[in-house]
Amino acid sequence: MLWLERETVTASAFCQARYKLKHTAFIELNQKGIVEPMVAEGDYRQFLGFRVLAVDGSMVMLPHTEETSKTFGTIAYTNGKDKQPGEHCYGTASVLYDVLNRIAVDATLAPAKAYEVDLAIAHLQHTIATDLLLMDRNYPSYRMMAELCHRQRAFVIRCTAHSFNTARQLAKGKGLASQVVTIIPPDGHKADIRQRGLPETITVRFVRVMLKTGEAEILVTSLLDEHTYPSADFAELYRLRWGIETFYGILKTRLALENFTGQSVEAIQQDFYATIYLTGLESILTDTAQAHLDDRNTRHPQTVNRAVSFNVIKNQAFDLLFSQLDTETLMQQLTTLFLKNPLSQRHGRNPTRRKSSPRALLIFQKRKKKHCF
Repeated sequence: MLWLERETVTASAFCQARYKLKHTAFIELNQKGIVEPMVAEGDYRQFLGFRVLAVDGSMVMLPHTEETSKTFGTIAYTNGKDKQPGEHCYGTASVLYDVLNRIAVDATLAPAKAYEVDLAIAHLQHTIATDLLLMDRNYPSYRMMAELCHRQRAFVIRCTAHSFNTARQLAKGKGLASQVVTIIPPDGHKADIRQRGLPETITVRFVRVMLKTGEAEILVTSLLDEHTYPSADFAELYRLRWGIETFYGILKTRLALENFTGQSVEAIQQDFYATIYLTGLESILTDTAQAHLDDRNTRHPQTVNRAVSFNVIKNQAFDLLFSQLDTETLMQQLTTLFLKNPLSQRHGRNPTRRKSSPRALLIFQKRKKKHCF
């Protein structure tokens, strides 16, 4: 192999070379190479005519250095029986995620104590008129919904039982399961809403969805027409939001995001945005393989095994970029590899979730967790 005869470089030379590449290159690769072509072609999966985007945030443990602490901030914690206080550097990842096409439309790594609603509003510049946004209970503020209405973006957001008066009544089982109401901002926020040029009244629809557990889930939405958007569809629609939860699972476990390859702020941002780009690239490359699996007549629907697909991309990365093979031949070879060991989707399963104590989770992260590459 010719590469064995080449002169090796030092670790310092590698580090110096990587800092010549800005992390913004990976942001542009994701936008120009994955997101924008998909939107331009209009060839993407939809639900009720919408591209379904979920927004959510997640804390990311960062290398604890003076530089990272100054940039991202720290979060205090206590550990052990003696409750000794400490602190560690964290960042807040916020992602606008296409749950049906498994594409991160936009992502940001913000300071630890950033307000998730502000981060979500910043994502809206990357949305289009036919998008529908799904959000969990961290987001149903008046300002969030006013921003969405102002931009004419459809949304479905889960409410807590104490967020709005209508939501409280629905949670108690009172009133109709679907109600269209007009809401106004809280007294202390009216001036801010007016200054931002947002509407001072908005009309929304509250929907009560009954889960299999008997629990009532309260959703607030801009989809006002009961005939076009029946209440019975909202359980399935909101369930799609789970896609962003599994996306964070892939980032942190399968791709070991928190096992950063450097300790500087630039290295952290490179790793974060490169990982986001890699997930989109995997979605695009496995699309043909997934279509083959969808055509199979099996007892349970099958999906591409992400352990296989990410490993293939990792080992074939240089071939993808520099191979002399034509694109069609290379894609055929990749698709053959992607089809190995597919996973079966057994819908309706509801295994009991075991909740570990914070101390047990900390011990796992520090002493038991193994990083696999």
